Amino acid sequence: MSGAGTGADAGGYPPIAEHGLIGDLRTAALVGTDGRIDWFCAPRFDSPSIFGALLDAEKGGSWGIEPTCEVTAHHQFYFPDTTILVTRLLTEEGMVEVQDLMPVLRARDPEHRQRLVRRVSCVRGSMRLRTRIAPRPDYGRAEVRAERHGDAVGFHSPGLTVRLRATVPLETDGADAVAEFGLVQGETAVFVLTCGEDACSGEGTAPLAAEEAAGLFDATVAFWRSWISRSAYTGRWREMVHRSALTLKLLTHEPSGAIVAAPTLGLPEVEGGERNWDYRYVWIRDAAFSLYALLRLGFTDEADAFIGWLTRCLSNVHADGSGPLRSMYTIDGEPVHEESVLHHLHGYAGSSPVRLGNQASGQRQLDVYGEVVDSIYLFNKHSAGISHQTWSDLRRVLEWLLEHWDQPDESIWETRAGRQDHTYSRLMCWVAVERMIRIARQRGLPGDIARWSAVRDEMYTQIMERAWNPDIESFVQTVAGPGETPRAVLDAALLVMPMVKFVSPTDPMFATTLAAVEKELVADSLVFRYQPSMAPDGLDGAEGTFSICSFWWVEALTRGGRVEEARVALEKMFTYSNHVGLYAEQIAVTGRQLGNFPQAFTHLALISAAVNLDRMLP
Repeated sequence: MSGAGTGADAGGYPPIAEHGLIGDLRTAALVGTDGRIDWFCAPRFDSPSIFGALLDAEKGGSWGIEPTCEVTAHHQFYFPDTTILVTRLLTEEGMVEVQDLMPVLRARDPEHRQRLVRRVSCVRGSMRLRTRIAPRPDYGRAEVRAERHGDAVGFHSPGLTVRLRATVPLETDGADAVAEFGLVQGETAVFVLTCGEDACSGEGTAPLAAEEAAGLFDATVAFWRSWISRSAYTGRWREMVHRSALTLKLLTHEPSGAIVAAPTLGLPEVEGGERNWDYRYVWIRDAAFSLYALLRLGFTDEADAFIGWLTRCLSNVHADGSGPLRSMYTIDGEPVHEESVLHHLHGYAGSSPVRLGNQASGQRQLDVYGEVVDSIYLFNKHSAGISHQTWSDLRRVLEWLLEHWDQPDESIWETRAGRQDHTYSRLMCWVAVERMIRIARQRGLPGDIARWSAVRDEMYTQIMERAWNPDIESFVQTVAGPGETPRAVLDAALLVMPMVKFVSPTDPMFATTLAAVEKELVADSLVFRYQPSMAPDGLDGAEGTFSICSFWWVEALTRGGRVEEARVALEKMFTYSNHVGLYAEQIAVTGRQLGNFPQAFTHLALISAAVNLDRMLP
C-alpha cells in the first residue's frame, strides 16, 4: 500500500493518519509522510518521549530529513512483509527514499541493541538535503546538551544519553545536531541513533559505515518475513490481515510478553478537546482480545508469552474496592501510576490537557474478568494447557467475581460519569463463569461446577429479562431494577453477544438489537459506540466513530448470515485505514482518524472480522 501525504496542518501538526509505525518490540516511533519522526519514547513504550513534536510542535522535539528545495509529493509504504518504512520525497531535481527501521535481528535477542536507523538513498537525479536532530527528553522538560565525540554527536540530559552517528559530517547547533549534504543517483547517507547503554559504549561512538546499516536492514527484513510466514491465514484480505498482525506484534513488549494498547499518549478523540488519554499500558481487555486474534492466525509463541505475563498478574492479585484484577497494568504487570497533566505541552493541535498515566486504572471494570478467562480458555484449548497454579489463581479470582458480579462499574468504555449497571459487564461476567465451567469439564479440573452453573444462569436470566427494552426491541446499555424497564440507550459493545456464544446470531432478540444499532449508531460502515446525548459520559465534546465497533458490526452481520452486506461493510472499512493500513482508535464522519495511533483493539477486531467472513464466503 502507498499513498500521497497531504502535508502538515496549520501550526505544524500533521494529520494523525499521516504516519507509519516502526519499532523493535520494546518501543516504537511514528514517522510522518514528510520524513519527520515526531514521536519516539525510549527505551520502552512507557518511557518519557525523546521526540514528541506530535504533542508540542515547538517543545516536543523531532528528527526531520528534507530536501532543501520544494517537495512536490511524498509517498510512504512498508517494505513488503516487514515493518521497515519507506518514505519517498519527490522534487523537480530528483527523488530520494528514506528507509526507517529499528533493527530486530532475532527473537528474544539477549544482545538486543536499541537503534533507530535512517538510510537516505537518491533514486533519481540529484538532491541537496538537510536534517535536524532535536531530542527533547522527558516530554520536553529536560535540558539537553549536544556534544561532538569524534564523528558522532552525543545528546546528554539528566538520566539519559543518546548518540548519533552518520556517514555525512555532523555539526552541533545548540541542543541539536544538523547536517546538509548532497546525493546523486545511487548514493546513500546513513544515520544511526543509539539509545541505552550502547550509546555510551564503543557502539555509540565508532565510525559508521554504510555496510553496517545495510546488514541491519537485511537482518531485520529476514526477521519480519520469517515471523509473518508463520501466519495460517491465506484468505482474501491477506495484505490487511497481515499488516494488522505485524502491527499487533509491534505493540508487543517482547521481554515481558505484554501487549500495549497503543504506542502514543494524548492524541485526541476530538481535535481541540479534552478527550486525550495515555494508552501506553496493557489493558487486560485489549491484550486478551489480541491473544485471540494472534491464536486465530497461528502465532502461538506470542500467546504463550502473554499468558506468562498474565499468569504473573493473576498470582499477585489482592482484592480492593475495584476487585482482584485491574483494568490495566504497566508493562511489568504493576499498577498504572495516577493520572497527571503535562501542563507545559501545547497538545496535538491545541488538544489539552495532555494526560500522563490513566485515571481509569482505578476504575471497577467487571468485564475484564470475562475477557481474561476467555483468553485463557482459548489458550488452554489450542495449546499444551494451563498449569495447576494458574487454575488455582483463576478459582480464587472467580470466587470474588461470584460475590460481586452484579455491582455497578465503569465497564468497557471507561466513562467518567459514575458507575452504572452495565449490560456488557454482566455479559462478560457470564463469559467468565461459563468458560471456567468449560475448562473444568474439558480438563477434569476441580471446581464447584454446580454452584458456578447456578450463578451463571442467574446472570443469563438477569440480562435477558432486565437488559431488554421491549419498546425499542433491543438489548440496551444498562440493566434495570427488578420489574423496571431499562433506559433505551444503545451500546455497540453488545454486538459481541453472539461472538461470545451468549445468544445465537439469528435469535430474534439479537436480530432486532442489530437492527436498532444499525438505525441509531451506524453511519455507512462507521459505528458510534453509544449515544452520549442519552447517557452522558462525564466529558465535554463529541467523539468520532469507534473502529472496533465497525469491525464488530461486520462480524455480527457475518454470523447472522448477511455475508454480502458484511463483505461490503468490511471493504468500506478498509478504505478508512491510512496509506499503510493502520488505524487510530476512532474515525470522524469526515474520514479523519482520531485518538491514539495505531490502536491494537482496532487491528485485532479487523483480523477477527476478516477471518470469520472468509470462512462464510464461497
